[in-house]
Amino acid sequence: MDALSRRLADFAAVRRWQPFHTPKNLAAALSVEAGELLEIFQWLTPEQADAVMDDPGSAHRVRDEVADVLAYLLQFCTAVGVDPLVALAEKIDRNELRFPPPS
Repeated sequence: MDALSRRLADFAAVRRWQPFHTPKNLAAALSVEAGELLEIFQWLTPEQADAVMDDPGSAHRVRDEVADVLAYLLQFCTAVGVDPLVALAEKIDRNELRFPPPS
């Protein structure tokens, strides 16, 4: 994960994009990319949605949007100083307490 974050930072630095990579802009870009992922599934039935990855064209679109979402999330985390894996682990810990398994 760290290597990918560094690669993204280097990619942006070479293109002099750092002034635009503010937390607000990155959060907005993340939202847009998540919306583009949702758009692929928007009007599909549950059965059609389950089969999206069976079609090479739609599977490619899904992988691209997943990559865009992850890229912006990693860049956002770098900008605000959040380790996404630590944040996720802590959130799972809280959810395990908040939502105990049914007895």
